[in-house]
Amino acid sequence: FQVNRPRVLLENGRRRISWRTTRVLVATNTSLGRDVVLVQGVEPSFRWRAFAIELMELAQAADVSMVVTLGALMADVAHSRPIPVSATSDSEDTRHRHDLEMSSYEGPTGIVGVLADAATQVGVPSVSCWAAVPHYAGHSPSPKATLALVSRLEDLLDGPIEHGELDEDSHAWERGINELAASDTEVAEYVESLEEAQDTAD
Repeated sequence: FQVNRPRVLLENGRRRISWRTTRVLVATNTSLGRDVVLVQGVEPSFRWRAFAIELMELAQAADVSMVVTLGALMADVAHSRPIPVSATSDSEDTRHRHDLEMSSYEGPTGIVGVLADAATQVGVPSVSCWAAVPHYAGHSPSPKATLALVSRLEDLLDGPIEHGELDEDSHAWERGINELAASDTEVAEYVESLEEAQDTAD
């Protein structure tokens, strides 16, 4: 039943089981001038419909005006270039208001896709943002991808979001990948071809 297994932690010489879960937090008095409901957690292993319904009931009770889902995917992009973030919406009004695209993806989806659809079903506009992470540097976390998502959120929500240490962590992440590429000729050549392709596309 469980893909996301619990973890054993040692605290003061005692073993403790830590269960991964979904947390719902509310940020008030934000720099955005509005309250923000944050949902962070793991993809459920089962009962996705019940999970989505519960979150949408919470969203309606909190009078949520827009649902924004965030994700990352492996792609053929260079780590040394800005991380591309695609933002889509099924709502025509939302697409026009925020200059978004309609998603053309068809195929298997994750809980993020299910939640975006659930929001649409209950009449709450939803936006889905996806950062393209270089597949050769796909280990988690990727501060540069996180920073790209936060920057896209700032555009969407029309206000600043505190970056904390993300800018510094992003530069450190990129330096680490640069070192990896410098030590492997094959990786360096591949990165160079990706850079050329991205620069040409841009």
